[in-house]
Amino acid sequence: MSKSIMQNKEDRRCYVCEQLGERTKGALEEHHCFGGANRKLSEHYGLKIYLCIRHHREGKDAVHINKYTRLHIQEDAQRAFEEHYPDKDFRSIFGKNYL
Repeated sequence: MSKSIMQNKEDRRCYVCEQLGERTKGALEEHHCFGGANRKLSEHYGLKIYLCIRHHREGKDAVHINKYTRLHIQEDAQRAFEEHYPDKDFRSIFGKNYL
């Protein structure tokens, strides 16, 4: 398993809570920024974040419920990829440009 290039798991903070200036409550769950056929690529390139349950799968702004939250995270993931892997072409690997 690859470490996240977007977030340090040891910080024990939800990626979305941190961006909103909120305090993280409860356990964190790992989220691959690109799912489906690209889930393995997310794992390989470290494009995963840690989310509280509310922002992962249960709240109105949860990444698995709210497409705007999901797209925002995918934009952040593409930026992280392009910064971390400047010699690789994101679109040719993931099949889409999210920016």
